[in-house]
Amino acid sequence: MKILETRPLAIPSVKVIRFARFSDHRGYFAEPYRKSDIGNQLDFMKGVEFYQVSESFSRAHVIRGLHFQWNPFMGKLVRTTQGRMVDLFLDIRKGSPTFGKAAAYEMTASSGDDYAEWIWVPPGFAHGNFFTKDTTIEYLCSGEYSQGCEAGISPLSADIDWSLCEPALRAEFLALLADSPIMTDKDRNGFTLAAWSSDERSGNFIYS
Repeated sequence: MKILETRPLAIPSVKVIRFARFSDHRGYFAEPYRKSDIGNQLDFMKGVEFYQVSESFSRAHVIRGLHFQWNPFMGKLVRTTQGRMVDLFLDIRKGSPTFGKAAAYEMTASSGDDYAEWIWVPPGFAHGNFFTKDTTIEYLCSGEYSQGCEAGISPLSADIDWSLCEPALRAEFLALLADSPIMTDKDRNGFTLAAWSSDERSGNFIYS
């Protein structure tokens, strides 16, 4: 795995990892993940183990999230394999200077690029995404799914602070909300930020 660049996003604990593709007349070859490269080159990934790989297909106009889990905690390393995803992340770590703030990052799959990217969303963030075209994504999870130890904040919650979000992506999201997005009832009717903050289980996520 040839790591080209890593950079923090608007909330610095969330990172983008860019890795190389090697192209020739046949197409390209890439190593999207190699444990030794991730662990040895990226300080913020030291000690992270992945226990589950998940794949998700979403149709255009879908909104998913904002999901999180404890016992075990689950961080997600996410990439777009086909289509276009806009990844959403909300800081739910109590005591964090960016608590309650959300931002977004666009990830488009293109076979013509000489690189591809992961986004690392660590534990302590509610995670989701929206889609403007039919899209497939893959994510590596640092914990196995644990029913009964997961919850979600509705992406429609009016008390989320989007001031750190790139304005163009925020405008896309608002336009999608106004155009009858496809969502599950569970996501649509998730916690507000305030309701989750007053839930005793929110104490599982503390900034350090």
